[in-house]
Amino acid sequence: MSVSFGGVRALVEVDLQVEPGQLVGLIGPNGAGKTTFIDAISGFVSYRGAVLLDGRDLSGKAPHERARRGLARTWQSVELFDDLSVRENVAVAAEHRSAWVALWGVVSRSSDYTERVDTALQVFGLEGRVDAMPSELSQADRKLVGVARALAAEPRLLCLDEPAAGLDTLESETLGRHLREIVDRGTTVLLVDHDMGLVLSISDYVVVLEFGKVIAQGTPDAVRRDPNVITAYLGRAGAEVAAALGAETQGSQ
Repeated sequence: MSVSFGGVRALVEVDLQVEPGQLVGLIGPNGAGKTTFIDAISGFVSYRGAVLLDGRDLSGKAPHERARRGLARTWQSVELFDDLSVRENVAVAAEHRSAWVALWGVVSRSSDYTERVDTALQVFGLEGRVDAMPSELSQADRKLVGVARALAAEPRLLCLDEPAAGLDTLESETLGRHLREIVDRGTTVLLVDHDMGLVLSISDYVVVLEFGKVIAQGTPDAVRRDPNVITAYLGRAGAEVAAALGAETQGSQ
C-alpha cells in the first residue's frame, strides 16, 4: 500500500499482514504514517495497492461497507454519543444495519444483542457503569467504552488507533491486559500506539514505520534490539549509547 498527499508520500509500499487470532503492533515516531495506514485500510483515505480481509479485496468499498465485512476501528479522539448511556453506546455497534435497530434490540431484550453487548462490557470491566452517561466517565473509561463498542460488532479485524493516549501508566497497563484478553478470546487486533512499553508487552508481532516505510518487523524482542528502531527513536547518538551500554552489559556477564 502507498498513500500520497500531493507531493508528500505518507506511506511507501507498506506490506503488513495480521494472522487470525494475532495481535500485531504498528509503531513508529510521530509522522511515521501509522494513523494514515489505519485510515487507508478502513476506507477513509485513498491509496494505491490492495487491502484484503479474509482473502477478499476491499478495493472500492466505502468505510461502512468495510465495517460490514468485519473491519472495525477506533479513533484517537473518543467520540461517544453524549445522549446515550454506556450500554446504548456499545449497543449501536452490535448491529450493522442502523443505530435505531440496535437500540430496539436493547429495549426489546433481544438475546443476541444482550449477549454481544454484555460480553463487550464484561471484558472491559464496565458492568457497573452500564447506565452512566459519557459525561460521567473518566478518560480511561471513555477509552474502554470506545473499544468495547468496536468489539461488540464482532469484527474480523479490530484496528485500534492510539487507545492509550491520555492514560497514565496504571491505566495503560490495565488497558493492555484487557486487549490481550480479547485477543486470547479470538479477536484479531492491529494496534497503533505511541506507548512502546504497552505495544511491545502485549503484541505477538510488531511492525515499525519511519517516514512511511517499514524499517523493521518481527517479535517484540527482535524489534526492541533492532538498531534501525533504536536510531529512529533515539537518533544516531542515542543508538550509539544504547549499543555501547549493551556491549558493556554483555561483557560483564
